[in-house]
Amino acid sequence: MTAPQQRQRGGGTSADRLGRLLNLVPYLLARPGIEVAEAAADFHITERQLREDLELLWVCGLPGYGPGDLIDMALDGDRVTITYDAGIDRPLRLNPDEALALVVALRMLAETPGIGSRDAIERALAKIETAAGDLADAPVAVRLPAGTERLDAIRGIVERRHALRMTYYTAARDETADRVVDPMRVLMVGNRAYLEAWCRRAEAVRLFRLDRIDAWTELDEPAAPPARAVPHDVTAGVFHPDAKLPLVTARVGRGSRWITEYYPCEEVRRDGDRWLVSMRVTDLGWAQRLLLGLGPDVTVLGPPELIERIRDQAAAALDRYAAP
Repeated sequence: MTAPQQRQRGGGTSADRLGRLLNLVPYLLARPGIEVAEAAADFHITERQLREDLELLWVCGLPGYGPGDLIDMALDGDRVTITYDAGIDRPLRLNPDEALALVVALRMLAETPGIGSRDAIERALAKIETAAGDLADAPVAVRLPAGTERLDAIRGIVERRHALRMTYYTAARDETADRVVDPMRVLMVGNRAYLEAWCRRAEAVRLFRLDRIDAWTELDEPAAPPARAVPHDVTAGVFHPDAKLPLVTARVGRGSRWITEYYPCEEVRRDGDRWLVSMRVTDLGWAQRLLLGLGPDVTVLGPPELIERIRDQAAAALDRYAAP
């Protein structure tokens, strides 16, 4: 499963590396013949990572990607010099199509509830629209899918720093329960919105999917997360598989292969005309409902407790059909 930002070996996330690569060319242009060790220290990475970045730059450049289009450099022992920058040292000039695409993306970002630095987004959008001239009046209206009213309402409660009583559906246990929480922030992970809050029932920080909040009431009392309430790191997604969690293994057919794209998997390999899939789960009850729902297209191979639970539930369902 592809995470929003893949962790790069020794160099942070893919977004970190992209920013570093964009800065690396003008940095090297201003310091011809700089030692690799010195450049690596300035970027706070290892020499090995810098050399890997340089190898990547060698295949970057202008459309056409032939001789004279790609970034070129001279690597003499431990010293590096940029010999062709492919125009990356010049200010970026957007054509109308590129500018319009950027305006649409920024307008979408500005309309997304829970996004931080909204002021910075709006300032950047204003600058681009001013520079682009006619694009400022372009008939482009950005609207997010239905459900933004709920996002706006929850985000308002977070901004007012009030406690929240809500009715929440927990998919892992297939139950709905009332909770009182101390909201901390609203965030977007992938294409889903979450409320991060201190749950007084669980006495821990929890992430609540906003589309699973059935009802809510803003309380008069202020939100008061305790000092030990630490926000989650969602850089690599919401779910972080742990070796201590149960490992579910199943043989899936063509019609159920979508689960390998939708859920994080530890291993996916071919087994004849089927796929052998292994994934960590936080709750075997959730895995039971998922796999039963896939029907005969899936054969569960482990763990034994899950196999027994699925067999018992399937047998109980068959008994109901047999009853007059």
